[in-house]
Amino acid sequence: MEIRRRLLLGVSMMAISAILGFIYYDRIITLFITAFSLQGVNIVFTSPFQYIELAMSSALLIGLISAVPFIIWQGLLFLKPALKPPEYRLILFMLPLSLFLFVAGFIFGVFMMKYIVIIFQQNSARLQVGTFLDISTLLSSILTTSALMGLAFQFPIVLSILVHFGIIDNARLARQRPWAYLSSFVFAMLLPPTDILSDILLTLPLVILFEFTLLLNWVITRAHPKEVKQYIKK
Repeated sequence: MEIRRRLLLGVSMMAISAILGFIYYDRIITLFITAFSLQGVNIVFTSPFQYIELAMSSALLIGLISAVPFIIWQGLLFLKPALKPPEYRLILFMLPLSLFLFVAGFIFGVFMMKYIVIIFQQNSARLQVGTFLDISTLLSSILTTSALMGLAFQFPIVLSILVHFGIIDNARLARQRPWAYLSSFVFAMLLPPTDILSDILLTLPLVILFEFTLLLNWVITRAHPKEVKQYIKK
């Protein structure tokens, strides 16, 4: 009953936000078009039904952005009785950082997509070829890349919690560095940008975050070795 109640609250929040996104979709789409409008690049409609499609995409975007923090908060309240005070304080401390990393990853994805559009425009101008971008395809690529990068930026939080709870050792995690790099590159290759340079640029922040996570957990372990060992034993 508790799970059902909290899920119902999360779905209700998402539905209300999605309705607002559907109503004000024209302002949201205008914002995206303004951000990606470049000289020589025409963002166009290719179907009269795209208005409905864009309204639905806008509703989904606003619904997810509004509901995810609320759902995380509800999940934290649900898990609180089952967590020890140190565990709850750790997750509570990580929550604002998690939201910050998601926003940072989302913004990074948006900038990467704008970089792709700029490269597209420059190559078209060099070849003297007219350029048209389908607005639905562009918006879908932006949302997919940005949302997935936001989720990928959550891995430092997950790894830090696993290390702190003693589920995985930081030294062992460091030995998996080549696999972490390879996984980051494969993940970047699955995103909409298809050129190798974009894949490398999308991989770099994930690699940097991984190394920063290792360094941060190493510093915490060295600064408080007794506390960490006692906590792992418990």
